[in-house]
Amino acid sequence: VQLQAFGGGLAQPGGSLRLSCEASGSIGGVSSMRWYRQAPGEERRFIAMITGDGSPKYSDSVKDRFTISIDNTKKTAYLQMTGLKPEDTAVYYCVGAIRPLGFASPKDYFGQGTQVTVSS
Repeated sequence: VQLQAFGGGLAQPGGSLRLSCEASGSIGGVSSMRWYRQAPGEERRFIAMITGDGSPKYSDSVKDRFTISIDNTKKTAYLQMTGLKPEDTAVYYCVGAIRPLGFASPKDYFGQGTQVTVSS
């Protein structure tokens, strides 16, 4: 099982970006997908999660601006980011709790980071 993140880049304050996190390999099921971010000099922080049945959860820092969703047929989670602020600048990481085929329980898989920079 592998996770790959896409969609980072440069945005202006107030702008939007959409990140994708695609799971591939021998997948039996996706329990949840989570997004974290790490700004320079800071620890990695949780920002959003969605369960396999589509229930979302957000940190206070992104609630009402970011929307997480999941397409189970594509095994892909999305993070739609709107109203971007300079303080959203960070490397964004996705983590999937995924049950490999033939296994009874999910385990965490980690995608590579994708840089998001918000600047005018």
